[in-house]
Amino acid sequence: MASARGKVALVEDDDDLRLATAQLLSLADFDVVAFERADAALGVVDAGWEGVVVTDIRMPGMSGIELFRTLQQRDPELPVILVTGHGDIAMAVETLKSGAWDFLTKPFSPDELLAAVERALRARTLALENRRLKAEAVTEYSSLLVGSSPAITRLRSMIPALADSDLDILIEGETGTGKELYARLLHRAGKRSRHRLLTLNCASLPADLEDELFAPVGASSLASANRGTVVLDNLDLASSSLQARLVQLAEERVLRARGSRDPIPLDIRIVATAGTTADRAEERIAPALFYRVAAVRLQMPPLRDRRDDVRTLFAHHVAQVSARLRKQIPDLTPVVSEFLSVHPWPGNVRELAHYAERFVLGLLDQRAEQSSISNGKSLPERVDAFERDAIIKAVRDANGEIGQAISMLGVPRKTFYYRIKKLGVDLAQLKREK
Repeated sequence: MASARGKVALVEDDDDLRLATAQLLSLADFDVVAFERADAALGVVDAGWEGVVVTDIRMPGMSGIELFRTLQQRDPELPVILVTGHGDIAMAVETLKSGAWDFLTKPFSPDELLAAVERALRARTLALENRRLKAEAVTEYSSLLVGSSPAITRLRSMIPALADSDLDILIEGETGTGKELYARLLHRAGKRSRHRLLTLNCASLPADLEDELFAPVGASSLASANRGTVVLDNLDLASSSLQARLVQLAEERVLRARGSRDPIPLDIRIVATAGTTADRAEERIAPALFYRVAAVRLQMPPLRDRRDDVRTLFAHHVAQVSARLRKQIPDLTPVVSEFLSVHPWPGNVRELAHYAERFVLGLLDQRAEQSSISNGKSLPERVDAFERDAIIKAVRDANGEIGQAISMLGVPRKTFYYRIKKLGVDLAQLKREK
C-alpha cells in the first residue's frame, strides 16, 4: 500500500535495529523497504527512486559510505542519510561535504530520525518535480489541449469527429479556459484546414466596420473565409445590429452587402464562443442566432475544476516560453510549488500561462506569493483542500471503484466516508465521469 509521505530505503545489517527502525518509520506513515546488505539495496534504488535512503555506515561487504558513493554516481540529488557510531563522526562529516544529506549518531531519538527523513523527502520531491518540469521541455505534445482530467480527455477525444463535421458549434466557458484554442484545433484537424480561419471578436467590433465584414471582397470580409471556418469570438457580447446580420448569415450562408441585390453564397463553418455560463449565452444571444450556431454545445471547464492538470499545464507553458526565449528553465522552489497547488486561478489557463512566463523570466515575487498562500487559506483549509484533491484523484484513478480508491488512500472505510462528507466530495458525480 503506497504511503502519502514517501518511500524510505533502510539499509541496516543488525536484525533487531533494522526491524525496530522500519517499524518506527512505518508507524509514521512512511513506505519502508528494508535491506540487510548494501548490494541488495543497489538492486532496487535507482535514479528514479521516489524517496530517500537511510543507511548504516559499518556493514559487512559494501559499507554505507561505498553505498552512498555508488548512489551519488547514479543520482547526485538522491538524499542519503548516514547512521554512524561515535567513532565514525569525522568520516560522516567528510561524507557530508561530498554530498550526503545528513547523518545521525547512535543512539538517535525517534524524533531525530523522523525529522531528518521528512526534510530529505521534501527535498527529494522538489528535485524530482524539477526534473519532470525540465523533461517536459523536450516533449512533443500530441495536442495543445493539455491535461488528463475527464472533461479535457473527453473534449480532446471529440476533436476528430467534430473537425470533419459541418455542424456549427458553440463553445462556452469562463475567460481564459481555452475556447478559442479549441476552435483553432477543430479547424486545424478538419477538411477545412487548407482554407482560412477567420476570427472575429464580436465584443470589440466597431459599428462602422460591420459593412467591411459583410463586403463581397477584402481581407476583413467573411468572404475571405469561404470553404474555411469563421470563429465568432464572444458572440454573447455582440451588438444587437451585428447579431441581426449574423442570423441571416447563419441561416442562409450568403453575404448580402448593403446596396447589393445579389447575394454571395458562402461555404463556411461557424464556431462561436461565449463566456461565463450557459445561461449567460442563452440570455445574451438572440434566439434566432443562438439556436442556429449551437447545433453542438461544448463546455470548457474552469481550471479550478481540473486541478490535477495545473502542473501539467504549467510544465507545458514553461517549456514553450523556455524554447521561445531560449532561456534555461529555473528550479522550482517550494513557494512556487505550493502556489501552483493552492491558488484558485480565476483567470484559468491564460493566467497560468502568464505565470509560467514570469517564472521563466525570473519575475515572480515569491514573498508576495508566500503571503498570498498564507492569507488565502488557513493551514486547516489548505490541509482540507489537499485531502479533497487526493480523494478525488484516487477515485478517478480507480475508475470509480470505491474499494480500490480506499486501498490506494490507505485509510479505514469509515474514515473515508466521514471525510468525503465533511469535505463535500460528490462520489456520484465522480462515478459518472468514469
